[in-house]
Amino acid sequence: MLKGAYQTIPVHMHRRRLVAELRAPNVRALLNHCSIRPTRQRLSLASLLFSKGNRHVTAEGLLAEARAACVQASYATIYNVLKCFSDAGLLRCLAVEGHPMIFDTNTGPHHHFFFEDSAEITDLAFGDVAITGLPQPPEGYEIAKVDVVVRLRPKKKVKPANG
Repeated sequence: MLKGAYQTIPVHMHRRRLVAELRAPNVRALLNHCSIRPTRQRLSLASLLFSKGNRHVTAEGLLAEARAACVQASYATIYNVLKCFSDAGLLRCLAVEGHPMIFDTNTGPHHHFFFEDSAEITDLAFGDVAITGLPQPPEGYEIAKVDVVVRLRPKKKVKPANG
């Protein structure tokens, strides 16, 4: 990962609409460093994604942010850019059964809590989980990483006994 590649991207008014500032040399450098062609849409979406620190987003959430910032992009474009950034190692994909794909800007080693009632996800420190007894991988393969998503739900209220 390119050090110092993240910065807050200023937003300004232009032609009576809100436009994300595209002159972000650090975002351009980040994409160039990862051999990603810095198109206008990729620069705009990278600015939206990486200007707010580590966070978790869905394609739908990023599409809403893009529309609010007057960045023209379709759902397919958003998803393709997120996949491109994931393939380049800029994002981490998290699949939680029954929910849309979640993309994490924190690519360092860590795990997650997933709150089933709100579909929120938060980081869980890597050292807070001990994993033992992993199987031996097949011949010619090695374990690249182990992702742990701890699903949480509110405790069920126990009805008091009538007595």
